[in-house]
Amino acid sequence: MADNPQFSVNLTLLEGYKFEVDFGDAGTLITDEPQPLGENNGPNPSRLLAASVANCLAASLMFAIRKFKEDPGQVKATVSGEMVRQDNRWRIADMQVELNLGNDAQSLPHLERALTQFENFCVVTQSVRQGINVKVSVKDASGKVMLS
Repeated sequence: MADNPQFSVNLTLLEGYKFEVDFGDAGTLITDEPQPLGENNGPNPSRLLAASVANCLAASLMFAIRKFKEDPGQVKATVSGEMVRQDNRWRIADMQVELNLGNDAQSLPHLERALTQFENFCVVTQSVRQGINVKVSVKDASGKVMLS
């Protein structure tokens, strides 16, 4: 990886608050604000941020587990956030991310080690945490809480 990797994303206003987001080779996405501002024709920036945090954490967890040649199974993530007023403006105060592994903990002998390091692999979450509290929990396929 380069010393300072760079990226760019291009946005074009289509109408109202609806934008086309161009990720280049990765395709495009339509975003929009919910009513009454927009028409809710796509996710808004707050939801995109939440999806980015959850996706990065899930990928980082899979990477940490796969480093030990183990299979996390079908990983799923759920993220929720809380909006609060700060100086009379809406801000994202915190996010809760729940990661669910597709396999039981006993089938992952190095899971404990993976859990101690995976969050540090997540570029997005570690960047966002500088301004937003992000809480993470991990459950195995049986629902057993492995990290809280």
